[in-house]
Amino acid sequence: MMARQPFDLARHAARSQHGPCFICALIAGNPDYAHHVIARDDSHIVFLSKYPTQPGYALVCPLRHCEDLAEDISPEEYLALQAVVHRLARALKQVFDAERIYVLSLGSQQGNSHLHFHVVPLPRGVPYAQQQYHALMAEHGVLDIPQDEMAETAARIAAVYRRLS
Repeated sequence: MMARQPFDLARHAARSQHGPCFICALIAGNPDYAHHVIARDDSHIVFLSKYPTQPGYALVCPLRHCEDLAEDISPEEYLALQAVVHRLARALKQVFDAERIYVLSLGSQQGNSHLHFHVVPLPRGVPYAQQQYHALMAEHGVLDIPQDEMAETAARIAAVYRRLS
């Protein structure tokens, strides 16, 4: 079991609502919003969450700032985005021998508005009461993973992701 650290949800919400779009800032190379990138193509970026609640917790986003799944992207763009989500899910399943892969689209017009999908491996053996939303909630703390380990994890996932083309 990895060590967890408390997560300042109020600070995170304030930054999400009043700061720049963290995804656009990451894409632009702003060092204050750096994440461990797993993959990037002409239309999408895949990276590890800075605040993981499970090992391998990653996000998939379009490079173009869009906010509404139903209105801001075409059906073709949606299918391409979901192909990246599926490929990442397959890579995470291999790297982590996950029992299940959770996929959620979170955010709102009030904060974290850039369309993104959370793709999260659930380790085998997690008791049912600690699965599903409980396994994803930062309120239960986030994993305290050293940066060098995050970089190594991103590299491992990236290697499998590339092989799955």
